[in-house]
Amino acid sequence: MVFRRYSRSCAVCLLLALATLAGCAGRDLKASETSPWQSSRQLVLVTIADWNTDHGMLRTYTRGAHGWVAAGVAAPVTIGKTGAGWGLGLNAPQTGGPVKREGDNRSPAGVFRIGDTFGYASHVDTAMPYLALNATEYCVDVSGAAHYNRIVDANVVGADAVKGSTEPMRRDLHVNGDQRYRMGFVIEQNPQAKPLAGSCIFAHLWASPTDSTAGCTAMTPPVMQSLLAWLRPEDQPIFILLPQHEYERLRADWQLPAIAATGDTP
Repeated sequence: MVFRRYSRSCAVCLLLALATLAGCAGRDLKASETSPWQSSRQLVLVTIADWNTDHGMLRTYTRGAHGWVAAGVAAPVTIGKTGAGWGLGLNAPQTGGPVKREGDNRSPAGVFRIGDTFGYASHVDTAMPYLALNATEYCVDVSGAAHYNRIVDANVVGADAVKGSTEPMRRDLHVNGDQRYRMGFVIEQNPQAKPLAGSCIFAHLWASPTDSTAGCTAMTPPVMQSLLAWLRPEDQPIFILLPQHEYERLRADWQLPAIAATGDTP
């Protein structure tokens, strides 16, 4: 008798468990419910024509109750001189296409958090954390260094810690008055500082509409100013860079806005 009651109870439990599993299997889980950027409400999107293109278009979006809505007009940008390659950010690893490596002059593709803003001035119009750069600050691009892929002050960490770095942040003082880092923000590529996976990836000002970068995304001062004023840390802003065909492949799964397939040539 006890055995029969136990068996009947187990049978009921098994049926309930199978029903639950069937319900889960039939449920269409959206990326917006499960992705690391599901709470992000601001998006800076760059699309390029293909993996080897060195320029593209930047668009901005805000997310509300009904999904992503355009927040501004499209603007041209330049990217890495050899195009783009899959980076290390928020999205799961992808197959197909090149992979970002240190020194390859490719911009990282994928989904990335937007980190601190920075510039030459003592302050700028932004709600984001802002770093007023000084002459002794460097981004360490030497793979294997203790501060690889971090902006550090040589006066704090010591001159040896930035030895060999090619990224002085005050380029106006170190690189013949260069203004590219006068305003910008960090794109959080390779936040775990995996060796040789790429470092010091920023959005910054361009030298000209035809000058590509070593892996960053560059734009005009008015576009950068508008971005810095628009970004809000509480909205957990993200940066996405993808070739157009990859964007269309991933758009539904990642719950991203629809954009025109044309217009990626400035």
